[in-house]
Amino acid sequence: MPNPLLTLDKVDIGYGQTCVIKQAGLSISPGNRIGLLGPNGAGKSSLIKVLAGEMLPLSGKRQEAEALKIGYFAQHQLEQLQLDESPLWHLQKIDKQATEKDLRNFLGGFDFQGDKVLEVVKPFSGGEKARLVLALLVYQNPNLLLLDEPTNHLDLEMRHALSVALQGYQGAIVVVSHDRHLLRSVTDQLLLVAGGKVQPFDGDLDDYRLWLTEQKKGDEKAVDEVAPTVSRKDQRKLEAERRQKHKPLFDALKKAEMAVEKYHNEQRQLEHQLADPAIYAESEKARLKKILEKKVQLDKALDEAEMAWMEAEEKIENAN
Repeated sequence: MPNPLLTLDKVDIGYGQTCVIKQAGLSISPGNRIGLLGPNGAGKSSLIKVLAGEMLPLSGKRQEAEALKIGYFAQHQLEQLQLDESPLWHLQKIDKQATEKDLRNFLGGFDFQGDKVLEVVKPFSGGEKARLVLALLVYQNPNLLLLDEPTNHLDLEMRHALSVALQGYQGAIVVVSHDRHLLRSVTDQLLLVAGGKVQPFDGDLDDYRLWLTEQKKGDEKAVDEVAPTVSRKDQRKLEAERRQKHKPLFDALKKAEMAVEKYHNEQRQLEHQLADPAIYAESEKARLKKILEKKVQLDKALDEAEMAWMEAEEKIENAN
């Protein structure tokens, strides 16, 4: 396999006269598993589009290896499905030589089973359409997957199934996602897209959440400094109005924070129990099974709560 698969050299990215990312440099090698972090509007989706070749950089050089085969997923691709055709038809269009049985078996892995493979796409939910687009990508066996919010519209079970499938994928991955479980399970390198730059992020997803919080505080301080003409009384009034207007968002954030803290505490208690050698005795077999089942449930609940926390923070950030 060629190395690198794809490079960007001193690339400016944006629309028209607006440049959102300046002088970006990036090299993607086989086996790289990269997660893109950054506030909304920082240019993550634009970067993915440039990597995919769907958008030209304003300047700089994009170079791909001769054997590069890209699989690109973004929400707008749901609109490119043929609404009057079936999942089976879409797959047969890609591989005319495959047997119907083999194609049905493959689609079954994406939860299209039985007569569902023959139904037209038009009445499908957003989640079903997203699953079909992902299935079509994976079937073509690309050596670079570019995924922009691939778990939007997917239920928890399909999110988990996608994570498992991507863990077994042998090619390179670049993904943008609010899904912390997906990022944690399929990426081993994080890049931060912010302030017009693309650079390595030295930390994990918890560090990124703290970084977002600090950025928000810095933005609020900057607003205070450039608006000295507002009286303290008016400032307090404006702040009270803002809190009231965005109360549902703040309530959701507080609820998510409390859930994360609760699940972390429960997780520590389970880990303490699992650290006790006595639990692995033959007589404790049934109790150990219950603890392990509880741990699986707790891990999923914690992932959901952490994702809700991050989404609430970003909604508040955008509202401001």
